[in-house]
Amino acid sequence: MKNATLILIAILALFVGLWTQQQLKVDFSTIDGQTHRWSNTQEKWTVVNYFAQWCAPCLREIPELNKFYQQNKGDIDIIAVSFDPLSNEQLLTLQQTYDIQFPIVEKIHNLPWTQPPSSLPTTYILNEVGKVQKQLKGEQSAEKLKRTIAVLKSL
Repeated sequence: MKNATLILIAILALFVGLWTQQQLKVDFSTIDGQTHRWSNTQEKWTVVNYFAQWCAPCLREIPELNKFYQQNKGDIDIIAVSFDPLSNEQLLTLQQTYDIQFPIVEKIHNLPWTQPPSSLPTTYILNEVGKVQKQLKGEQSAEKLKRTIAVLKSL
């Protein structure tokens, strides 16, 4: 009886450990120190925009992405991902220089898509459980993002 109890406790501890590990898993962190999981978006859709400082269309679309962020705050999340590997300090400088008003990713540990984009700007739209629903290439407007998400939600 004592051995069976010990085995049961060991199995329970293993399951609790595995569950805890899954709960603590981080998919990405932002330059403000926040950690996130793609699947923990609190039933919000998410727009993920890849950009680079050397990409003129990327910089031109920032005001539209800011507009989208301001119009949809609380309903749809938007985050920026630098195509180039930059330090937190470099990302903060970019954020200030180009007035990026939405979160910027510092580190990605797990991608919900297979690989980084091959062209810029590229925008991914993720549903409320973190699954990619659409990939958009080229400059986006606040209105186009809103319409695209509305269509995807209706499917």
